[in-house]
Amino acid sequence: MRALVTGANGFVGPHLVEHLIAEGDEVLTPETDITHRDEICAVFEELQPEVVYHLAAQADVGGSWDHPLETVRVNVEGTLNVLDAARLVGARRVVAVNSADVYGIVDESELPLDEHSEIRPTSPYAASKAAAEMICIQATRGYKLDVVRARSFNHLGPGQSDRFVASAIAHRIVDNETSGSDTVRIGNLEARRDFTDVRDVVRAYRLLMTTGAAGEVYNVCSGLDRPIQEIADRLVGLAHSPMTLRPDPELLRPVDLMVVRGDPSKIRSVTGWQPRIDMDTTLRDLLDFWRSQQT
Repeated sequence: MRALVTGANGFVGPHLVEHLIAEGDEVLTPETDITHRDEICAVFEELQPEVVYHLAAQADVGGSWDHPLETVRVNVEGTLNVLDAARLVGARRVVAVNSADVYGIVDESELPLDEHSEIRPTSPYAASKAAAEMICIQATRGYKLDVVRARSFNHLGPGQSDRFVASAIAHRIVDNETSGSDTVRIGNLEARRDFTDVRDVVRAYRLLMTTGAAGEVYNVCSGLDRPIQEIADRLVGLAHSPMTLRPDPELLRPVDLMVVRGDPSKIRSVTGWQPRIDMDTTLRDLLDFWRSQQT
């Protein structure tokens, strides 16, 4: 397949590009601002992709509270521009990567969340991703563009920004290994999240491209919720020197979801996908990534 990947220089993009190449695909990775409609349309016209993976986004949930307009522009207007460009060049399918944050604050009795669970976005980021989903639905129903939505839960692994909780903790640990400090600042340790290794996530995206149903949405998740406390403890246990965790109120979000767990039954039944990489391997690789940045 001749595949164009938006957001190829982000966290997930390089892992997806590597996986697509390994599967024998031709990969196109344009560097363009998806909020500039004419520019993105011109790039698509020049490159003529058969399929499109739309990853480009403003993905910082915490940052969206300070920059809601930028978040909406990138995630909503940008998605509209990418889908229009794909339609105009006759791309046969778009996999649009979305977020489980659209489910919002849920009671534990509502878990696990499946694709029919109510959407109740809480953060500006989540609202922008919910709106982006509506853009995808309209493109399918109104323009007959084949769009598959991947509603991804938390993922982590090497290359992730320290704006995200597990990577932030890993980064602080590696800084301590260098400086000799023995305390690690942390935020809300009680929150529980459904984590999947990014390298498993990108396998799911390609499987959705090849076997997902047009117009459908699929949770990409492990089906397990892990406390941030567990992730932090495991990371500290993998550190090169003894360390302790220290709560820092400045690291708390204005609104935080206490627990998220998805139901992966749909994607598993349609594609056969399931995660392969265990958590300790993921966390070791995440620490090693930050250690590589120290040299």
